[in-house]
Amino acid sequence: LLPAPRPVTRLSYQELFQRYLGIDPHGATCTSLRRLAGQQGIEGDLQLTGKDPWLDLLLSHCIEPELSDAGLVFVYDYPASQAALARITPGEPPLAARFELYLDGVELANGFHELADAGEQRQLFQLDLEKRRRAGGVLPPLDERLLAALQSGLPDCSGVALGIDRLLMQITAAEHIDQVL
Repeated sequence: LLPAPRPVTRLSYQELFQRYLGIDPHGATCTSLRRLAGQQGIEGDLQLTGKDPWLDLLLSHCIEPELSDAGLVFVYDYPASQAALARITPGEPPLAARFELYLDGVELANGFHELADAGEQRQLFQLDLEKRRRAGGVLPPLDERLLAALQSGLPDCSGVALGIDRLLMQITAAEHIDQVL
C-alpha cells in the first residue's frame, strides 16, 4: 500500500529500550525510570503508579519520535503485564506473545496470540483489578461472559488490530487524522 518499499526492523521490547534509552525495561525500577524520564526532559510532578506507566511514558515520548524515519518497525515480546488478553510465554521474565507495528514512528497495529485459558485469564483480570485498586482507579466488573466463553473452549487463535486511519494518514501524507476520517 505504500508508494515505495520501506526498511523493516524487528526488535524485542527489551532491545528497543536498550537501543534508544540504554536500559533494560525488565530490570529497571520505578525510581530508575523516573530518573531517566527527568534526564530525557520529561518534567513535572508525575504521579505514575507502577512500572508500566513509566515505560509507556518513555516509549511514547522518547522512543517513538526516534522511529520517525525508521520505516516499518515490529516490536515484540512485551512484558506480560502489558498484555491482559495475550498468551504468556514461559520464562524469566514472563513475556506476552504480542507485537506492535510502527511505520515511521506511528503505531499502526497491535497483535497477539490469544490467551485461551479461562483460569489464567481470570487471574490476570484479578491482578489488573488489584493494580487499579491500589492506584485508586476505576474497578470495572470482571467480564464473566468472556470467561464463560473461554471456559467453553476457544480454539488456538491470534489477531491483529490495524489502525486503518493511521495507515491512510501515512499513505496520503495527511497531517491530521481528520483529513482521512
